Amino acid sequence: MPLFSLDIHILPIVLRLNLTSGLLGFHRAMDLPAVIESVLIASEDPLSSSEIARLIRNRLAELEDGMADEEQPSEAESALAQTFKERSDINEEAVIEAIHALNRKYDRGKRSFSVTERSKGWKIFTRPEYGGFVRQLFPGLKPRRLSPPAMETLAIVAYRQPVTKASIEHVRGVSSDSILQKLLDRELIKIAGRADLPGRPLLYGTTDFFFEHFGIKSIDELPNSEELRAVELPEPPPAEEPSEGTETGEPSEGEKQLILAEPSEENVPSEKGELGS
Repeated sequence: MPLFSLDIHILPIVLRLNLTSGLLGFHRAMDLPAVIESVLIASEDPLSSSEIARLIRNRLAELEDGMADEEQPSEAESALAQTFKERSDINEEAVIEAIHALNRKYDRGKRSFSVTERSKGWKIFTRPEYGGFVRQLFPGLKPRRLSPPAMETLAIVAYRQPVTKASIEHVRGVSSDSILQKLLDRELIKIAGRADLPGRPLLYGTTDFFFEHFGIKSIDELPNSEELRAVELPEPPPAEEPSEGTETGEPSEGEKQLILAEPSEENVPSEKGELGS
């Protein structure tokens, strides 16, 4: 006969009592990494270190001022508030340190995800080695690879942005209209303004999605970024006299098509679909 037995029908009741009062010792302590984890899971968008710190400070202020939505804060929240008696202790450095601790915990537990910082902030992503399994959720979506000419053009834009089409074509030695259009369609580049040159040609630069796609935070993380950006680009040949309509800065027909193709903020893809990338 077992030394301890419990009627399965009353087990849910006991567990509920345990979760609310900690009677059987299952009370979960609340620490900063766990709080950050909960915020990142609930957020649809990446959060910067400063934004995470602000959210936590706001909650601690509610607890301190007795203005929390709940009638009474949980014991775990009260304990956390006692740990950080000075709200100024919750700063960007503390958040980053807590995220590193969270990732170390994930590594020890061999979890399939990690907290990763991208250009827009921190977000929980599945690890790349699990991408093949995650893609099974989306059988209709196949990875689209860039052609070598497209990668070449994208590299020129990335390293030398903002850059004109004439400069790109002078480096490549061929016309780049169709490739620039494809990169615009893929939302990897954007129109970044106009150059202060005769005819006011369009300038191209990379998008936030470019950083998300390649898993980097800034251009500085690209290979040999500093050296390549320091190299002088060859000057393109002098432009022909601007045709009628371009002398005053009006776009040509080709430029109008590129402007129309510029992605709007509403159409920028969400990070939620990139868990398997």
